[in-house]
Amino acid sequence: MGNSLQDQLLKAGLVDEQKLKQARSTKHKKTKQHAGPRNAAVDNEARQAAERARREKLERDRELNLRRQEEAALRAAENEIRQLIHTHRVVRDRSDLAFNFTDGTKLKRIYVDKEQHAKLVAGTLAVVRQDAFYEVVPAEIAVRVAARDASLVLVHNKSVEEKDADDPYADYQVPDDLIW
Repeated sequence: MGNSLQDQLLKAGLVDEQKLKQARSTKHKKTKQHAGPRNAAVDNEARQAAERARREKLERDRELNLRRQEEAALRAAENEIRQLIHTHRVVRDRSDLAFNFTDGTKLKRIYVDKEQHAKLVAGTLAVVRQDAFYEVVPAEIAVRVAARDASLVLVHNKSVEEKDADDPYADYQVPDDLIW
């Protein structure tokens, strides 16, 4: 009884071998036709998913490259500022006079000589932060540093010509030898 219906019909003589082969081939063709679109749909979905994954990967790679380029540009700008300050700093070897200034909320002190102190007060020199140190640079360099990063310029006094016209204390001069 394990024989299929086709085999039983063949043994009984109701069907010949030719018709049996033809029936099997048409059955096989029908199953292939029905399975074809199903496989094509699965295949199409897989292609779409692969394309979507490829586009997402490209987008992530673009964003990562953009972020890396921004970081490299930032590092280059920082190195340029550092080099600018280092090459134009004023040497403070024989420094005996304290110059006080604020860095954020902290009061800081550097030692300069009398000439440098007068220039700092007059606005021809400025104090800038370089990493964890403080340097004295000419006012022109302080302006260039401020154009790149204003938070690094800590002291840059306005010269007499640049003073504000609305300043109520403009008539009162601060003595040069005033030390706080």
